[in-house]
This record gives sequence, structure tokens and C-alpha cells, in this order.
Amino acid sequence: MSPDDIRLAHALADAAGAAIRPFFRAEFAMEQKGDDSPVTAADRAAEAAMRALIEAERPEDGIFGEEYGVVRGEARRVWVLDPIDGTRAFVTGRPLFGTLIALVEEGVPALGVIDQPILRERWVGARGQPTRFNAMPVSTRHCATLDHAHIGSTAPQAFAEAELHAYGRVAAGARDAIWGGDCYNYGLVALGQLDAVIEANLKLYDFAALVPVVEGAGGVMRDWQGAPLTAASDGRVVAAGDPRLLAPILARLEG
Repeated sequence: MSPDDIRLAHALADAAGAAIRPFFRAEFAMEQKGDDSPVTAADRAAEAAMRALIEAERPEDGIFGEEYGVVRGEARRVWVLDPIDGTRAFVTGRPLFGTLIALVEEGVPALGVIDQPILRERWVGARGQPTRFNAMPVSTRHCATLDHAHIGSTAPQAFAEAELHAYGRVAAGARDAIWGGDCYNYGLVALGQLDAVIEANLKLYDFAALVPVVEGAGGVMRDWQGAPLTAASDGRVVAAGDPRLLAPILARLEG
């Protein structure tokens, strides 16, 4: 991963944050998407700012954004953007949302940023490098057994019925299980504050940036079958801070 790619990722996060901050806890236009999730003027402004930078600096790369779709999707390198992951947190004034920026190379996440523009917290993970939190290297917590693990997920309604039952089997064996957090949970895994996150029905822009962040801090991210996450994954993900925790989680998910 080139230093210039990392520099650009920081610039994208800076641009998105500058677009988002004026809207936080302020009056803004909001509507419902087709899937009933809220979308705001802040989402669109942030993604537009990031796309403009990519077009100026990497016109040969593809872009896949939640708000404005795909251009040059067949490119070997694609920037995957979620301007506000956790829009419900944003519109209710809770600083637990984040901007997600990923560089996916040949379908595999290679660079990821989680940026919380209100708290000014930023995680950067890049293939072959340690994850950094506000420029300082960070690592996950050692936790090999489920009964000692603190786990999390965003919301029960994000799971289909069978998936929710599967999550419940994991939560029943964990030390603690929390709801809420969106992408912020994965940053907490990288910091060693949370041991695992389990989710379903994610899109590529929801998880691509998370993989390098979690794995660069010593953790692991897989699908519910234990396979590495790629652009072709089905959106059911497990993040474990301690790789030894993955097996007991997958066993309970399987039932």
C-alpha cells in the first residue's frame, strides 16, 4: 500500500468531515430511502466531496459510494465510500456514526478508514501495516473464550429471524452483549475495548473499510462460514479481536 494512497485516504476523510460537521445537531433536510433508512444532505455533501477528490487525483480508479452509486466498477482498484455509516445515530445527535473509506484491490479490501468527525477520532488500516488510531499504533485485546468476551451488533432488526436466533446463541454464551454502535464498534475492537462484532445484511460499503482496520490491529474478519471477506461476500460478518475467538463464535452461529 503506497504512502500516497494513505495520504489520499486521509484527505478524503478530512473532506467528508468538513462537509458533515455543519449538519451535526443542526436542522437539515432528511428523507427516507427505498429501504426506509434515513438519508440526509450531510450524506450527499460528504460523498460528493470525496468523489471530487478521487476524480481529480485517481481518475483511473473506480468509485462505489452508497449515495451516488458506481463508476468504473470494473477497475482493478475501487474506492468504496459510506459517507455516514450510522445515519440514525447522526440524526439523533449521537457521535457513534462514522465515515467509511476503503480501497478495494481486485475485490479484496486493502486500505480502510473509520473516521468519527465529531470526536475527531480516526482509525487507518492498510495491508501489511499496523492499524493506527489518531496516528498511534493500536492492538486488539487478548480474549480467547466466549464467556469472557464483550460482543456487539448494531440492531436486532438488521437480522432476519433465523440470523437473529443465531446471534442470540452467541450472545447467550458471551460475558456481555450490547446493541448499537454501527462502524464505531469495529473501531472499539481495534482498540481492545470490544472483543467481537457480529452482523448480517451489510453492503460492501458497510464492511470493506472495517477489514483492514480490524486485521491490522491483530484481529480477524470473516463471513459466517469463516471465509475471508471480499466484494463477493454475502454481508454476514464476524469481527473478532482475538483470532482464537472466531471458532467458538462460528460454531454457535452454525448451531
